[in-house]
Amino acid sequence: MGPLLLGLLGCSLLVSVRALYSPSDDVIELTPSNFNKEVIQSDSLWLVEFYAPWCGHCKNLAPEWKKAASALKGIVKVGAVDADQHQSLGGQYGVRGFPTIKVFGANKNKPEEYQGGRSSQAIVDGAMSALRALVKDRLAGKSGGSSYSKQSGGGGGGSGGSKKDVVELTDDNFDEMVLNSDDVWLVEFFAPWCGHCKNLEPEWAAAATSVKEQTNGKVHLGAVDATVHQGLASRYGIRGFPTIKVFRKGEEPQDYQGGRSRDDIIAQAMDLFADNAPAPELLEIVNEDTVKSTCEESQLCVIAVLPHILDTGASGRNDYLDVMMKMADKYKKKMWSWLWTEAGAQMELEASLGIGGFGYPAMAAINTRKMKFALMRGSFSETGIHEFLRELSVGRGSTATLGGGAMPKISTVEPWDGKDGQLPVEEEYDLSDVDLDDDFKDEL
Repeated sequence: MGPLLLGLLGCSLLVSVRALYSPSDDVIELTPSNFNKEVIQSDSLWLVEFYAPWCGHCKNLAPEWKKAASALKGIVKVGAVDADQHQSLGGQYGVRGFPTIKVFGANKNKPEEYQGGRSSQAIVDGAMSALRALVKDRLAGKSGGSSYSKQSGGGGGGSGGSKKDVVELTDDNFDEMVLNSDDVWLVEFFAPWCGHCKNLEPEWAAAATSVKEQTNGKVHLGAVDATVHQGLASRYGIRGFPTIKVFRKGEEPQDYQGGRSRDDIIAQAMDLFADNAPAPELLEIVNEDTVKSTCEESQLCVIAVLPHILDTGASGRNDYLDVMMKMADKYKKKMWSWLWTEAGAQMELEASLGIGGFGYPAMAAINTRKMKFALMRGSFSETGIHEFLRELSVGRGSTATLGGGAMPKISTVEPWDGKDGQLPVEEEYDLSDVDLDDDFKDEL
């Protein structure tokens, strides 16, 4: 009996840890299987929390989130996603820490970041403010609801994105656009009379728009009418509709193995994008433009301050840079920026990060949007950097406000030439031509 009771107790503890919300709450549990139907296709305003069950801040937010959901019931929808369990949803919406709250308003493709307080009253106030903005937009004639246009012949009553982002492929343009491209292509082969194709159409269109935005046009969704372009269908062995193929340069096309909802398609496309993307470039900080053009475009900017070249030589410095490049490749899915500078070259930057002229090599990660940074405390190694960045990526890292609350002044310096450092040459003085009096000569 003892072991049975212990087992039941263990199970109940596990459930209590994982489930911050229960069916009796007014918070709607969202998953990849219901997110599209509940949120994306809804005309309602949604506040969605992305959380992790182990996250302390999430546990503190839970009772306030429940109160807000009850107060907003019938007015604004309040949901929650366990992003630790449903990582595809978290990744799709750029969730990097917990809890993250998104407001899904008029344009469900582009949810806004909730910036308000975490009390139930602040959440309700933020929701009502967003609701007023949504109503104002509708009165002005701007599109509301899911922001997807209805698709001709679309089935299932769903709505999708604009078909303009789905590339129409034919016998004439397929090789040039798909096979000769360096980008990734997901290609649907369809038949106009096919019911499943009609059901897929709005999902495919919505995914095409989202993927285009999130990958900066590096992953494309295309469609081939296989009843018209039978040569293409025959070339790729199409036997049923719809059939989706994945095309990557230099590789044989592969059958798409994911789900058929827009969420599934987007998740697969983002994975393909990350696999196909090169590691981010590792840049030396040589002027202000280097920092501005990289850090402002990324959520996180990873900066290393390496020892002076006289302390390490070219070989030692290259070893440090190799470690950084390996980690940049490992974390390339995050699309962070990676920079480095030499100790003493950017003193104001070092001071703002609290590095303070010693302890090189050092590393910090800066969020320029929030003017927050985190300083690595571990070793400058693959293991140490991985631990540092992993903690940050799940919202567990310790952060501080950047000195002065703004980016420091960046000095313009000469880039490293890749060579060993040279000690400054001491100037030799020839005293033979100098007239010295006799007393001074005696002293010499």
